[in-house]
Amino acid sequence: MVHQSKTEWSNHQHVLNYLEAADVIPHRSEGETVLIDYIPINAKRILDIGTGDGRLIKLIKSSLSQNTEVVALDVSPIMIKAIKDNFPNDSSVKVIEHDLDLPLPEIGYFDAIISGFAIHHLTHKRKHTLYEEIYDMLYPSGVFCNWDHVSSPSVEQHKRFLKAVSQANKNEDNTNRLLSVEKQLQWFRDIGFVDVECYWKWLEFALLIGYKI
Repeated sequence: MVHQSKTEWSNHQHVLNYLEAADVIPHRSEGETVLIDYIPINAKRILDIGTGDGRLIKLIKSSLSQNTEVVALDVSPIMIKAIKDNFPNDSSVKVIEHDLDLPLPEIGYFDAIISGFAIHHLTHKRKHTLYEEIYDMLYPSGVFCNWDHVSSPSVEQHKRFLKAVSQANKNEDNTNRLLSVEKQLQWFRDIGFVDVECYWKWLEFALLIGYKI
């Protein structure tokens, strides 16, 4: 069975449109900076879910030990080629093709699991099961940082968001399946994460973080 996400992210134009928009998303660098602050300096293994072209990996590698292994998951052959091109001689970056509609592969445990603008494309049911899988794959004291697109509390707020990002996104992405910050934070707590909070937010962009005891 070919999953819809695989079809969408195998489309060259769809990927190009996303990458072009990613570079001009308002306030993106601010949220990414906060995310990086919460990556443990002594992390030995990091998992990047829906890595894209490796944008977050590029940003965090300068603060990591050379011995830190980063595992990058993505479904798009185009994105996978891009990340391999971005880290051509870096044996510390392991790239795995994986459709997030399916359970995460058995690839061990991690000190930190991160995701940037990927999980909001999943159904709400799959978001929840993915968060459970992420929790199970973290070492004790491990951290999950989800930097993502969330829903607005009202139609008016959503319109405000669309106006604010109009230069970056001419049309809404029909692959978005947005969910509120409050609902996702409650899921985190129910699953067992602690110190759960929205650590940064601007309109529909939010950084949700939780720790495993």
